[in-house]
Amino acid sequence: MLRVTRRIKKNLVSAALRFMKDARSIGILLLACTFLSLIIANSPWAAYYQNFWHWDVFGGTVHFLPHSIEHWVNDAGMAVFFFLAGMEIKRELTTGELSTREQATLPIGAALGGMIVPALLYSLLNKGTDFRNGWGVPMATDIAFSLGIASLLGKKVPVSLKIFLTALAIVDDLGAIIVIAFFYGAAVNMLWLLLTLVVAALIYFINKKITTFGWVQIVLGIVLWVCMFNSGVHATVAGVVFAFLLPQAWLNPLEHKLHLPVYFAIMPVFALANTAITLQADAVSALGSSLSTGIFAGLVIGKPLGISLFCYFLLKYKWAKLPANTSFQQIIGAGMLAGIGFTMSIFIATLAFSDVQVQQTAKLAVLIASLISMAIGYIWLQNISTRSHNKSLA
Repeated sequence: MLRVTRRIKKNLVSAALRFMKDARSIGILLLACTFLSLIIANSPWAAYYQNFWHWDVFGGTVHFLPHSIEHWVNDAGMAVFFFLAGMEIKRELTTGELSTREQATLPIGAALGGMIVPALLYSLLNKGTDFRNGWGVPMATDIAFSLGIASLLGKKVPVSLKIFLTALAIVDDLGAIIVIAFFYGAAVNMLWLLLTLVVAALIYFINKKITTFGWVQIVLGIVLWVCMFNSGVHATVAGVVFAFLLPQAWLNPLEHKLHLPVYFAIMPVFALANTAITLQADAVSALGSSLSTGIFAGLVIGKPLGISLFCYFLLKYKWAKLPANTSFQQIIGAGMLAGIGFTMSIFIATLAFSDVQVQQTAKLAVLIASLISMAIGYIWLQNISTRSHNKSLA
């Protein structure tokens, strides 16, 4: 009996490890958490569920740290996510797909188009409304989901296109970080901002002296986050600053250590905390508002349109080259997948709007737009691959 139990445990652990190593698993887990959160938020336990996320950890006695569990998830948990994203950005800029002009031009141009056009479409549809501050919501791309859908197509999507999509999403993340830092923070507190700069300088000089990442960096990283949180610049930016202060040699080992806890703990909890949307009649009817229309237009139309247009002109004037074994039609498909805003768009929505009802409408619109982008991107790339295969057989 004991031997059978051990074998079952071993098989379960083995299955869990295989699941976590699969590129599609992150998207599957986030979707599952989202649907679970929506179900609970519209069940008899909805009030308990909402109260849990809004529970004040310190009972209102501490004012220089996040209050509710939801705020801790969004300000502290997402800072760790941005720390991982920051390391990926730095690595790509120094030794990866963005390290040379030839490699970087197309994905950087694509990312700029995929940010500018959605923001313009949203702004045009919400000019003069109370929702005009949400222009940053449709600018974002969810790396995990977009790559997860691409991975579902297997060999039908060339590796070079996945690399292009990864580089595009990383530049997109950098753009989102800049937008959050400059447009979605609070009023700047100069004393805390000065302390943030002092701590950052201290981390930089200590990293020059110490050869390994340890408790010294972790403690200073937490201090940097606290200073950033109180400075008026959004606390998550501390994660990126901390990442850029690390020596190049530390990046790969730390990325490897953080990948599982970030994508299989922090991000699922983020999805649970931020998609607890009560689907009442007014919430569904609000999907016809300019807010929702702007998000739909930005993610579903603006993303592929902006990416395709910018890539077209870069290729037309020979300022960039297509990735190997990749057609322009596949670039359009990658643009459609880039319309999967999901976690990043939801996160920006929580910063852009203070009204809870408006936040919920924006989140619901992001979810629907992301699902549409998943579907059309998958179908487009599937059809392009099928047509290419049929031509090769003809």
